Amino acid sequence: MKVEQISIFLENKTGRLANVAQVLKDNSINIRALTVADSTDFGILRMIVNYPDKAFEVLKSSGFMVKKSDIIAVQIEDKTGLFFEIMELCNNNGLNIEYTYSFVEQNSNKAILFLRFDNPDMAIDLFIRNGYKLLKNEELRKI
Repeated sequence: MKVEQISIFLENKTGRLANVAQVLKDNSINIRALTVADSTDFGILRMIVNYPDKAFEVLKSSGFMVKKSDIIAVQIEDKTGLFFEIMELCNNNGLNIEYTYSFVEQNSNKAILFLRFDNPDMAIDLFIRNGYKLLKNEELRKI
């Protein structure tokens, strides 16, 4: 129940994000969620897209340094305190979260929380045992 995330390493220069967006647009790839971690010289653009394999190929062939990685997508109610519940559950069970980002589904009271763990299989088992809904790439494509 992992989803594929695309990570692109970019120079911290004007226009680099626009270049990525252009490649995705030209290839009919839709961004579902994204986050950018930056430093002085470079940044990492992490994205969930509707077609991760295609995105990987077109970005790589366009000269970008790109990689795919597996993360977990947890669907939760868009309600105060649920992020804390997830964090507490992970903490109480010894799970280290490397990073996280999220978005709220349009026309819904649901949010999607994307999480990268040092032990994703343990996280998947924990979420399933505690009744959380984990999404697949195909489900994210439809949102």
